[in-house]
Amino acid sequence: MKKIIRTPEGRFEHLLDYNFSSNYMEVEEGLRLHYLDEGEKDNPIVLLLHGEPSWSYLYRKMIPILSKNNFRVIAPDLIGFGKSDKLVNKQDYSYQEHIDWLITFIRTLDLKKVILFCQDWGGLIGLRLIAEIDDRFSMIIASNTSLPTGNTEVPKSFLKWREFSQYSPAFDIGKIIDMGTIQSLTDEVMAAYNAPFPSEEYKAGARIFPTLVPVDRNDPESDKNLQAWEKLKQWHKPFLTIFGDKDDIMKGAEKIFQKLIPGAKDQNHKILNAGHFIQEEKGEELAELIIEFYKNCGDIK
Repeated sequence: MKKIIRTPEGRFEHLLDYNFSSNYMEVEEGLRLHYLDEGEKDNPIVLLLHGEPSWSYLYRKMIPILSKNNFRVIAPDLIGFGKSDKLVNKQDYSYQEHIDWLITFIRTLDLKKVILFCQDWGGLIGLRLIAEIDDRFSMIIASNTSLPTGNTEVPKSFLKWREFSQYSPAFDIGKIIDMGTIQSLTDEVMAAYNAPFPSEEYKAGARIFPTLVPVDRNDPESDKNLQAWEKLKQWHKPFLTIFGDKDDIMKGAEKIFQKLIPGAKDQNHKILNAGHFIQEEKGEELAELIIEFYKNCGDIK
């Protein structure tokens, strides 16, 4: 039996620039996922997937711009993050379960012709969603992410991060986000990133995530990611990369996407002056680039 805890709602009061309505869905018996759903229901859908160890707060600068420009914007909190429920035991999290939870989410809302924006683990999960339910998606924007298979050497910076996530006595989420940006975050913003995690008990999902990345071929998820790549190599729908030039862990991953994915050919790919958490530093510009991408490749309303 999985032990589930829920961050007290009071932790989320008066957060800077986060004045969105909350929505909830049970994606497994007793396990509640939180999501934002802004804009008119019949507008084109932009699905914003966050990564480690952030939550939908990361998209607060992008959501208003997209919704005002005739998009329906959906931003879930992954299980273990944000306002979504937390599993106390690390072993209750797996790569595949994160995918399964989001497939349930997408099918329950019956989302179609989805424009996917994915960053960090949002890409590791989102690009696997493409492999499993590709008919639900129409366009992809990949930002500071990859789909590792264990076939290439992992950056030392990632190995250090993985070790830190497991053994550091302090795991301050706000400071971790701050380390992944060029410009320093304010105390108020860092406090907002810490809001979902009142104590160490709430951080199992954030702690375990780095160990779920398949870094060698012996990882059971390695073959699944290779299979996903085979699907992506057949993806002819629009595919755009927007990466930060100061992201040491993900540097160069955009070139792999551009080389292997047919839909990435002749797109207006971008490198922005930003760190890993590009939404924090370039949120407004990212939103405008998504709008431009859709206007060039889709049917804007």
